[in-house]
Amino acid sequence: MKEINYLDALATTTAHLADGGVFLNVGGETPNTMTIGWASVGYLWKKPVFIALVRKQRHSYGLLERAGEFTVSVPTKNPLRAELIFAGTKSGRDVNKFDGHGLTAVPAQAVSAPIIGECGLHFECRTLLKQDMTPDRMDPSLAKSVYGAGDFHTMFFGEILRCYTTDEE
Repeated sequence: MKEINYLDALATTTAHLADGGVFLNVGGETPNTMTIGWASVGYLWKKPVFIALVRKQRHSYGLLERAGEFTVSVPTKNPLRAELIFAGTKSGRDVNKFDGHGLTAVPAQAVSAPIIGECGLHFECRTLLKQDMTPDRMDPSLAKSVYGAGDFHTMFFGEILRCYTTDEE
């Protein structure tokens, strides 16, 4: 494990968000992971912040609310396309995504949510704010094209406590 500056992880993280997604992980009695493709990394409140978008109907939403922390794991050496598709199309309500599906939950360093052992880049975050998206605050054409069903995301703003690689140098 090698600690890195979150800024050094932006290009890799953004590329994966735009092409297949990354894993958002939450802890609890039964840890869960889901695929996210909509997120951002920035600097707010004098802190590095990972902003993850999650819809309320997702199983991970309730877990995130209760836990108040999460990790994000980014594939590096292996694209994990099949695993990302699986984690993004199956619900943790119905299946344990770590049980026989090619993903290993590994303890994180600073939070109770796990990281994905098969990934090489990780963010550990503590939720600072959650903000619901609402149609009255969004460009109407975007709201119509992306949220036609009215299933708006909630943004989870997580302070990045740790950012590191587990790829061997």
